[in-house]
Amino acid sequence: MQVLIVDETHPILMERLTEKGFVCDYQPQITYQQVLDCIHRYEGMVVRTKFRVEKELFDKAIGLKFIARAGAGMDNIDVEYAVIKNVELFNAPEGNANAVGEHTLGMLLSVMNKFPKGNKEVREGIWDREGNRGWELDGLTVGIIGYGYMGPAFAKKLKGFDVQVLAYDKYKTGFGDDWVNESSLEDLFEQADVLSLHIPLTEETRFMVDESFFNRFRKNIWLVNTARGEIVKIPGLLKALDTGKVIGAGLDVLQTEKFPLRDNDKIWFDDLRRRENVLLSPHVGGWSVESYQKISEVLAEKIAHHFKVIY
Repeated sequence: MQVLIVDETHPILMERLTEKGFVCDYQPQITYQQVLDCIHRYEGMVVRTKFRVEKELFDKAIGLKFIARAGAGMDNIDVEYAVIKNVELFNAPEGNANAVGEHTLGMLLSVMNKFPKGNKEVREGIWDREGNRGWELDGLTVGIIGYGYMGPAFAKKLKGFDVQVLAYDKYKTGFGDDWVNESSLEDLFEQADVLSLHIPLTEETRFMVDESFFNRFRKNIWLVNTARGEIVKIPGLLKALDTGKVIGAGLDVLQTEKFPLRDNDKIWFDDLRRRENVLLSPHVGGWSVESYQKISEVLAEKIAHHFKVIY
């Protein structure tokens, strides 16, 4: 089975697939047009985030049996059309869930304790202890929306803190365990001091979190988003920051991640980046040294197992 790898992946992916009899063509520099020209020769494709995989590519890929996404989300693949074309889809949320859990906790502690502000000021020769007085996580209620792979990973990291963890998942029930209590969305609005998002980007969740969403919380909250940027409407977040409904935010993702930004996106971004109570990182929540390898290991195992069963 011929497999085209169009993005950089850990070498262990090719090694494991080759051991199982797959013939891998590693072309991380290939362009979208070049893929369109050659994809008819392949039965499998591995992609990360280089381009969207939609109808145009599927229609060219006459022999394609699978697409493997080297990551967790599938929002850059037209999943419905893949089903129509009978193309199997694989992803690897198991591979970077721990990294996301750690990154989420790190962002939360950093923004609550004003680490970026304090670091910047000390480097500038400013020694302001009172201006950098932080908040403690102890005793707070942490609300998690989405409890697939990333939500539980974050909840597990919170186990060593004296916090109550509530989790809501519209499509999952019966998941309460030693470190999380299953919750309704209304209970989360009523009790949460912290909101952490761990849901996929779909038409249902796109810009779900806006100013009106924040205003449904009884308390003022801390926000962390390590899921997808387009879940949070940034202008709405800015208004919530202005009113104090959101005390501070850690954002690993933004509603637009193509830099340099277009003029209309620069308006909200310039406002966002000037705020000392907002911590930003470049979509690296699941991007650790360890997860880079784990993702490839998980994908190789899933692909090999599936086609061993099929053939």
